[in-house]
Amino acid sequence: MKKRLYQFIFIRLMGWKIVGTIEPEVKKCVMAVIPHTSNFDFFLGLFTRGIIGLEMNFVGKKELFVFPFGYYFRSIGGAALDRSGGKNNVDATVDVFNSRETFRMAIAPEGTRKKVTELKTGFYYIAHKANVPIIPVAFDYGKKEVNIGAPFYTTGDYSTDIAIILQHFKGVKGKILEKQYIF
Repeated sequence: MKKRLYQFIFIRLMGWKIVGTIEPEVKKCVMAVIPHTSNFDFFLGLFTRGIIGLEMNFVGKKELFVFPFGYYFRSIGGAALDRSGGKNNVDATVDVFNSRETFRMAIAPEGTRKKVTELKTGFYYIAHKANVPIIPVAFDYGKKEVNIGAPFYTTGDYSTDIAIILQHFKGVKGKILEKQYIF
């Protein structure tokens, strides 16, 4: 029922479509979502998650997961990041991957909705350390489509791998073009 409602709103009313999918067998992955230029991207993610029907997750600092918002964030796939003991974000997130049977983490490599000149590398190193694939996900406002690419396993050579991953985002237009990362 909820899936049909999401499809009606996302496809019929908003005019968007989803190209590609995440196979249910892929239980763990890092979904690199680019471009991230607007708060509206969050809602595109929620609709996509509801239509595809797979558990999809995100991480946030543990302070976000207290009453009253903690219940809501967990219900939409959130996981509290515990950085105690001097852990950095990458290692803390890898710990979350290792503690769960299923964890498909969405992350915006731009790290913000503001204009950036380079991507943050944490998404790459999380995938590499957790030994999970990166799935590129493009929010293309020009075509009104969420385009999901094939899983990519990192080699440890960031420069070579990122060039391959970014191919998926060529020609993609974010909601606010002047804030978009330029490839």
